[in-house]
Amino acid sequence: MHAAEVGTSPSAVGASLVVVGIGADGWDGLAPAARAEVERAEVLLGSARQLALVPASIEAERVPWPTPLSQALPGLIEQQAGRATVVLASGDPMLSGIGATLTRLLGRDRVRVLPAPSSVSLACARLGWAIEETEVVTLVGRPLELLHPHVHPGRRLLVLGSGAGTPADVASLLAARGYGPSVVTVLGNLGAANETAHTGTAAGWSHAVPALAVTAVECRADPGTVPLPTVPGLPDEVYESDGQLTKSDVRAVTLARLAPVPGQLLWDVGAGSGSIGIEWMRAHPSCRAVAVEASAERAGRITRNASRLGVPYLRVLVGRAPDVLEQLPGPDAVFIGGGLTTPGLPEACWDALPSGGRLVANAVTVESEAVLAKWFGRVGGALVRIGVQHAEPVGRFTGWKPAMPVTIWSVVKP
Repeated sequence: MHAAEVGTSPSAVGASLVVVGIGADGWDGLAPAARAEVERAEVLLGSARQLALVPASIEAERVPWPTPLSQALPGLIEQQAGRATVVLASGDPMLSGIGATLTRLLGRDRVRVLPAPSSVSLACARLGWAIEETEVVTLVGRPLELLHPHVHPGRRLLVLGSGAGTPADVASLLAARGYGPSVVTVLGNLGAANETAHTGTAAGWSHAVPALAVTAVECRADPGTVPLPTVPGLPDEVYESDGQLTKSDVRAVTLARLAPVPGQLLWDVGAGSGSIGIEWMRAHPSCRAVAVEASAERAGRITRNASRLGVPYLRVLVGRAPDVLEQLPGPDAVFIGGGLTTPGLPEACWDALPSGGRLVANAVTVESEAVLAKWFGRVGGALVRIGVQHAEPVGRFTGWKPAMPVTIWSVVKP
């Protein structure tokens, strides 16, 4: 279970809740300190599989996790108030595990974590990979599409999944992206006596694997596959669009002025095809964005684009700005890609920004430019016009065909 699934409501338990990481090697693999905590426990919480790893001689009450855990966890923990309680977790409880969830729920001063070697450590040890040179992608309870931004030629990935179907899903995604030659190694039951390893290619993957498995990938591209970078300015053709798309060159400049910062939230107002919000989120896994779009048809297109480009958590709000903006959490940056002439829209976006927040707006019409000129005169910032020309055939020769110039206003709120 991922830490974000549980809120931060208060709970009452003893002075300290102990979380013990236990590997597939079970009781024999526990360090003495971890064994001592389990032996003195009055209550053991964990999955049925984890509870079964503890010898029958341990007399603590064994309470398996209910389903769904996210809703029941606060009450379940509170029921154990005053009793010596130990939570069993797989490997390192702070790696996509219950340790992070409980720390968020109760506070770090009330949770003590005794980790075992993580699946990442064990996998890298088996493969001979340096952990710092390996990218870990967690798909536990998360969409498969989150893998997309990490797929690049020559990269090594460790993918943590929720079941035996994850390796096949990963292989299918790689093959569809043009990375069929990628070497896929699935390490099952790491640390146990029945540990397994299966290796193949993404395009030819057909192995049956155990549910407890880590998928290791050495990314290799098919000839002609064009990598998609995480920097702004993806090719226009990767987007499904009806023409309402901030073009690649202008998009790169726009994102540079929006200045994506890890953990911050962008409002993409008048989102069109969603390219600005999508590339804001691709800049860092913790970047968040809301695409505001009046057209339900375009909103569906944004959702598809976001999923295909690896940011399925992009929020899409269907409605007309500024009316719907009150529903949103406060932004760190705002992009206005459409609707500049709508009464009250620039004012609502400006008022929503905190000190230090960035506002960027693009205009291609005289009327929209007039709005930008007014705001530039009022609060300052930078006002630039970008003209892009593309080389195209002119008979037997080549000439320059200009696109419509785009005026970009950018400003940081004092």
